[in-house]
Amino acid sequence: MRLGVISDTHGHIANTQAAVRMLESLAPDAVLHCGDIGSVEIPKLLAAWPAHYVFGNCDHDGDALRAAIEQAGAACYGLFGNLELDGRRIALLHSHDAKLFSRVTGGGEYDLVCYGHTHHADQRRQGKTLILNPGALYRANPHSIALVDLATMQATIVPL
Repeated sequence: MRLGVISDTHGHIANTQAAVRMLESLAPDAVLHCGDIGSVEIPKLLAAWPAHYVFGNCDHDGDALRAAIEQAGAACYGLFGNLELDGRRIALLHSHDAKLFSRVTGGGEYDLVCYGHTHHADQRRQGKTLILNPGALYRANPHSIALVDLATMQATIVPL
């Protein structure tokens, strides 16, 4: 199973459309959004895939965002997603809660931790855990997303 991972769209439609075109070419099986969604329009753009969302520190209208996410047929986990996909334990969060981020990255219970907030792409390993920030689709240079192969636990940062 291959995952597309995006973050920090901040409601920017054109940047998200560019990410969608790249995702279409990469053909992931599902998409994870690491928060700071920013607009009820974003879930509509990602509706072609099974998608999983968490909120970030700039997602102030959680009720409207949750409704848009659910209307698009996607899953909304609030501030923290604890997922199991293809036999892998995945934590999905925005990382603005430093204590929570430290717990999930250092605890060894997850195979993959996907996070946003910093607007900087990053990937590293801590024990068995792959810690991944796909970068951002707003206030980043370049804008980027990530692709993760859950079978091999390899991630690729993809600049747009």
